[in-house]
Amino acid sequence: MSDTAPESEAAEAPPADPPLRSVHTSNLPQILEQGRCSLLVTTYQAGKLVVLRNDKGVLNTHFRNFLKPMGLAVQDGKLAVGCHIDVWEFHNVPAVCAKLDESDEYKDTAVRHDACFMPRRSHTTGDMQIHEMAWIDQELWFVNTAFSCLATRSEINSFEPRWQPSFVTDLMPGDLCHLNGLAVQEGRIKYVTALGETNTPGGWRENKRDGGILIDVDSNEVITRGLSMPHSPRWYRNQLWLLESGNGGIGIIDLQSGKYEEVAQLPGFTRGISFLGPLAFIGLSQVRESAVFSGIPLVERLEERTCGVWVLNIETGETVAFCRFEDAVQEIFA
Repeated sequence: MSDTAPESEAAEAPPADPPLRSVHTSNLPQILEQGRCSLLVTTYQAGKLVVLRNDKGVLNTHFRNFLKPMGLAVQDGKLAVGCHIDVWEFHNVPAVCAKLDESDEYKDTAVRHDACFMPRRSHTTGDMQIHEMAWIDQELWFVNTAFSCLATRSEINSFEPRWQPSFVTDLMPGDLCHLNGLAVQEGRIKYVTALGETNTPGGWRENKRDGGILIDVDSNEVITRGLSMPHSPRWYRNQLWLLESGNGGIGIIDLQSGKYEEVAQLPGFTRGISFLGPLAFIGLSQVRESAVFSGIPLVERLEERTCGVWVLNIETGETVAFCRFEDAVQEIFA
């Protein structure tokens, strides 16, 4: 009797998951070491939270499984991760670090931990397409894209609506304008981005190429129109930055005129950004050939697009380092 599996059984075997591989410039670990930081990256497409950290001059990529993780928020030893149907909250427990260093996974490596985030709370929201998040006065705010609003967690309901664009007339599911990004200024949410000024289910898709907008939350007025799929607005160094994802760009907004001024174009769909000194860490996605991403300038400009984290000097507009993901990871959110 042969011990070889029949041909029919072999054909039904599930395919192996693509490998989690990445390549990086030699200076990226040193940048993280000099900044005394690690970098958290979410990829909802691969279902991973990735920790990029220096390990004796080599970049260590540490993967943890989540169900479609997107938004991230870190403050005062608390980490929140927005997922497909829930929000996970973790707290840093430094006392666990010594035990983690002695574990089988790390005892023979150079990695030494100075923070360990332990799960402390999970709040079920249902599928409301959580996008960006931020801690405001110890309260977690998030973009509820499905219901086109800013929201917080509720002890009674799935969420508590806190703000909506003026052109959205009802609180209803349907992703009316694809509200997606938020910027915090002086301890409050000041600006948000959306992919359209629309009030019908999926209405933003009709003009996704250049229908993107930036909104002032306090006045509920549109500051900038004509953006190509904007994401990730950030107030940094007294300037308002955002990613014009449909062009693969990063730039600043002139708040007097509302004009977008591009600083650099990158080889992927820009989404997710954090700053450290003169450096911006920017997420890039390949973006699939689908109805959502067809017809945007980036797809026309680049036949092949990159997924990874690009490090940009915002004073010169030059790329100084990168980590490029391959195979399994193709899209990044935060």
